Amino acid sequence: MKATILIIDDERNTREGLRDALCDEYEVLLAEDALKGMELLKQHKVDMVLTDLRMPGMDGMDFIREVTSWPNAPLIIMLTAYGSVQTAVEAMKVGAYDYLAKPVQLDNLEMMLERGMAVLTERASTDSEVDGGVENIIGSSAAMKAVLSSIRQVAPSKATVLITGESGTGKELVAQAIHKLSPRAKKPFKPVHCAALAENLLETELFGHEKGAFTGADSRVAGRFELANGGTLFLDEIGEISPAVQVKLLRVLETQQFERVGGSETLTVDVRVVAATNRDLKAMAESGKFREDLFYRLNVVNIAIPPLRERREDIPPILDYYLKKYSKDNGKDISEIGTEALGVLSAYDWPGNVRELRNCVERMVVFARGNILTLTDVPAEIRSAVGEQFESKPQDKVASPGKLDLDVKENERNLVIKALEECGGNRTKAAKLLNMSRRTLHRKLHEYDLT
Repeated sequence: MKATILIIDDERNTREGLRDALCDEYEVLLAEDALKGMELLKQHKVDMVLTDLRMPGMDGMDFIREVTSWPNAPLIIMLTAYGSVQTAVEAMKVGAYDYLAKPVQLDNLEMMLERGMAVLTERASTDSEVDGGVENIIGSSAAMKAVLSSIRQVAPSKATVLITGESGTGKELVAQAIHKLSPRAKKPFKPVHCAALAENLLETELFGHEKGAFTGADSRVAGRFELANGGTLFLDEIGEISPAVQVKLLRVLETQQFERVGGSETLTVDVRVVAATNRDLKAMAESGKFREDLFYRLNVVNIAIPPLRERREDIPPILDYYLKKYSKDNGKDISEIGTEALGVLSAYDWPGNVRELRNCVERMVVFARGNILTLTDVPAEIRSAVGEQFESKPQDKVASPGKLDLDVKENERNLVIKALEECGGNRTKAAKLLNMSRRTLHRKLHEYDLT
């Protein structure tokens, strides 16, 4: 099914030219002004909008402010012949996804649309995972049980939380769960990805700005602290913020007060801050690269998410979750992951953690030919990495290093033992954990002389 794009431009030739260029890949709707564009948005499910800046009636900036406040708003790309860096900055501040100057280069537009579709896919995946809180955080290992316990304990409080862990471990998912289980659940949850914004952009993103604060600031814009009032503000990659922004952030954490950029009015808000980082903030504070007082103010409660390689028993259920999800999404009937494939996937270190695992399963499902994912469906780079991993370990020499099939059997035997230990010897539970039938588990027990 094609994605739908709405093109809003008062120049007929521009509208129709863009439609002709895009209609093979997308469903395209046309509107000659912003008000007619909003009517079409109310009638159709639109994924992305290309809108002009200067139009009769409502201009592009006002259109963006209005539409991005709607639930499940489309991504908006601004097109303008009146291009300047400041216009682009202002457009993205008020909610635009990106910006292109006219005349539009079609190659640039197509790449931007592809990136936008990837963002929408990621957003849909994240939204589906966080709707219910902790029940969608997958993991039964002792380490993840401790994380879930911490989430439940800290959620009802007002304490600031610092979530630490490697990239891809699910820090935003944990932040969402804290919000969902808190008394603030019905109020806004506003995420800010600090590393994605330059210092001046991050400051206005957080605190807003007054009209005339800088060139192009033609209206007052509320920042994320205002928008999150009563709710939760999630600051991802907090270790990347500049010293100047650190000072202002510390003040808000201590007083719940701030001024918009270019303003003198002191605003008071009730916002809970949850921050996340994949860096060692304590070491950064000790070396002077991060304010020590801000670190201690953020680190009231610390929740550390372990990487997948340190909780391998969680890999099979996570694989199973994404197998079902992507089989359904792609209209395929793939029932399980074969034991050899499962052995390799469980042995892999997953440097990109859950995010890498999720993308890997989607790729395997898309290219799978049968209804069971086998060893040949596992990406070659993962099979190679696991083979090298076994070769590098002297204790694995008995498994004939360099012969991946034997390595996999040795690893599978270890997985079976680990599952039985984890389940207290309960074979039914162990079979479920290993994503195999009880009959298959019995066969494996005899095969590996584990009876």
